[in-house]
Amino acid sequence: MADPIVIWGAGAIGGTLGAYWARAGHEVLLVDTVAEHVEACRTTGLHIFGPVDEFTQVIPAVTPAELTGTYSRIVLAVKAQATKDALPMLAPHVAPGGYVFSAQNGLNEVEIAEAVGAERTMGCFVNFSADWHGPGEILYGSRGSVVVGEIDGSVRDRTRAMFDLCRIFEPDAILTEDIWAYLWGKMGYGAMLFATALTHDSMTENFADPARMKAWLALGREVVAVALARGVTPRGFGGYEPMAFAPRRPDADGIAVVAWLREFTSQSAKTHSGIWRDLAVRKRKTEAASQLNITPRLAAELGIPTPALSAVGRLIADIEEGRREQSRDTFQALLDSI
Repeated sequence: MADPIVIWGAGAIGGTLGAYWARAGHEVLLVDTVAEHVEACRTTGLHIFGPVDEFTQVIPAVTPAELTGTYSRIVLAVKAQATKDALPMLAPHVAPGGYVFSAQNGLNEVEIAEAVGAERTMGCFVNFSADWHGPGEILYGSRGSVVVGEIDGSVRDRTRAMFDLCRIFEPDAILTEDIWAYLWGKMGYGAMLFATALTHDSMTENFADPARMKAWLALGREVVAVALARGVTPRGFGGYEPMAFAPRRPDADGIAVVAWLREFTSQSAKTHSGIWRDLAVRKRKTEAASQLNITPRLAAELGIPTPALSAVGRLIADIEEGRREQSRDTFQALLDSI
C-alpha cells in the first residue's frame, strides 16, 4: 500500500522539502489550505526558483478537507501560529506507529507532543532561506542548516530514515541526540529576525547598523539566559554561536556573531525575513504570539527579566494591529526599552 510522505503546509519550508523529495522519486502528498496553491502544485507544478536551484515539480496535493486515510510520516510545516488549528485536523491521519515531524520555527514540538503524544513527535531545526511568492511559486534564497532529532534524545530507525530524507534536500544535514539545544539556539536568532522586521531595512542593513548592536546583544543574552535556566545549552549553526551571548561573555563575542549574521544574510537572495514579509507584503499576523512570546512567558516563571524580548513582542503586535508602522522610529522604541 502506498504510504507517501504527507507534508501539512506546503509553503516556504514544506513546499521546498516536498519538491526535492518528489523530484528524487519519493511519493509525496502536499496538504495546504490555499486552494489555488494546491491546484497549481498538482497541475502545472510547484516552481522552485532562486540562486540555489530552479525546477518545477508536479506533486499530488489536497486541501485538509480532501485528505483521507492514515500515514506513517506527516511533516508539519505550517506557521507556528497555525499549529493549534492544524493539529486537530492532522491527528486522525497519523497511522498507528506513525509520527509527526515538525519542520517549523519555534518550540512547536511541545504542542505537537501534547496533541498526538511524545512518542509520535519528532523534532527538527530548519534554517534555510525560502519564501512563498504565490500559488505554485517558492523562492529558495539560500541553503541553511537542517537538524533532525527525537525529542527524547534517542536515535531510532525512523530517525535515521528521516535524516536520510533530509539529506536529499540538504546534504550537510545533521542527526542529533539533542534537538532541544538546536531549537533553543535558533530562538535567539529568531528573536533578532523579529526585530529586523520593525523597519523596512533588509536583514543585512539591520545587522550592519552599529546603533542597533545594543538590541542584538540584549536579545541574544535574554534567550540564552532562559535556555540555561531550563537546563539547555543552546547550539547554533554556521557562525551563529548562541553561547557567545552567555553570562560573563564579553561584548566582543556577541558582536562577532552579529558580524557573521551580517555576512550570512548578505549572501541570500531573500533580503528580508518572513516576518517582514508577513507584515509588509501579506498583511497578516506573524508567528510572534506562538514563537517569540513563549520565551518571555517561560522567563517570567523563572523570574528572569526579558525587557528586549517583551518589547519586540509588543512592537510587532502594534504593527499587526495598525498602531505603529514599520519604521526606524519603531526600532528606536525597542532600543529605548533596553
